[in-house]
Amino acid sequence: MDEVRFQNWWRCASKRAEKEIQKALNSMVILVASAIWKHRNRVVFDARRPMVQLLILEIKDEARAWATTGARKLRQLL
Repeated sequence: MDEVRFQNWWRCASKRAEKEIQKALNSMVILVASAIWKHRNRVVFDARRPMVQLLILEIKDEARAWATTGARKLRQLL
């Protein structure tokens, strides 16, 4: 997915979300995109194998950490 399509998807998804979960959704999108990017970098630069299950666990752990340390709205999606 290219950057423009991703931004359009994100904007539309955020607009369609109920107002009380928009912040949580935006936090989750940022978190997931960042986790995918970091995982991709480990695969490309550290010659690691792509592991979807590991990526999912990392996303869950990071989401819990974010929810605990300040992204309180994120708890609604966990």
